[in-house]
Amino acid sequence: MLNIQKNLARDLLASTLADRFDITDSGLVFPRESVKVAGLYTPTVDGIVQSSRNLVTKEGLLHLLNVALGSTPKPAGYFVALFSGSTAPASNWAASNFASVAGEIVSSSEGYTLATRIPWTSTNASADTHIDNYASEVEVTFATSATVNVTGSALLTASAKGATTGVLVSATLYDAPYTFQNGNTFRVGYRLEMTV
Repeated sequence: MLNIQKNLARDLLASTLADRFDITDSGLVFPRESVKVAGLYTPTVDGIVQSSRNLVTKEGLLHLLNVALGSTPKPAGYFVALFSGSTAPASNWAASNFASVAGEIVSSSEGYTLATRIPWTSTNASADTHIDNYASEVEVTFATSATVNVTGSALLTASAKGATTGVLVSATLYDAPYTFQNGNTFRVGYRLEMTV
């Protein structure tokens, strides 16, 4: 079984490096390997849970493969960033350009009050083919003199707001922006799934 996993990881890595994958509304599809990698952000506002499919970036996919079956060490953590830009995520987005291209919300006085990006703490996958933080979502509170718009979320390996280091795993642009006033709260979950 381990050899099959290593062979699949090797094949996925080769296909990723050669850009042999399709970006679809439901995730990244690797036709040669018959594999789909997809994720789902689930923001909660006023007790109402929405869902938004994401784009796993090329940088993110390489990171997942290299950490899972390669020699890249696992990062200290994963973190959800909120952004206010209107640009749809693209496969070439990376941690190095995310904050500027997405319009990451970095202010604690005109944004969410948490000093860092939102920690993403997952539970291990078992019989299912997904991993998520639904059991440990972190709620953030907004501080603003007017309003703050959140248009999307992303998962990164660096904790500092606005950081250009680390890896951008995935990002989503919500169907419609969320508008928050001072004292409003927001929670967001993230699930990553891989189906063969």
